Amino acid sequence: QVQVVESGGGLVQAGGSLRLSCVASGRTDSSYAMGWFRQAPGKEREFVATINRGGTVTDYANSVKGRFTTSRDNARNTVVLQMSSLKPEDTAVYYCAARRTIYASTQIRDYPDWGQGSQVTVSS
Repeated sequence: QVQVVESGGGLVQAGGSLRLSCVASGRTDSSYAMGWFRQAPGKEREFVATINRGGTVTDYANSVKGRFTTSRDNARNTVVLQMSSLKPEDTAVYYCAARRTIYASTQIRDYPDWGQGSQVTVSS
């Protein structure tokens, strides 16, 4: 079993920045691709960003491209989502998820292990 633990998030004004961190553990080889997703009230969970095991491949939702960046430090088993130029429509619960493979994916169904979620609120 893989444990996924998130930290960060909070309240920020529009145009501000926030940082989310995620640690995945449980497999001895630590071969996880990671994904970030979010769910706003009354809406379905949606893809935000993903990164492969080596940190060399990333992909982003069009709505966050150019504003959000994901990166990883494999020595610390940590993945980060740096969010800048935040907008009120970015308000949601953000989830980190682990995929038991080296390959990144934008699909929710490809991620069996999820963090508890972190609230991000952007005020106008």
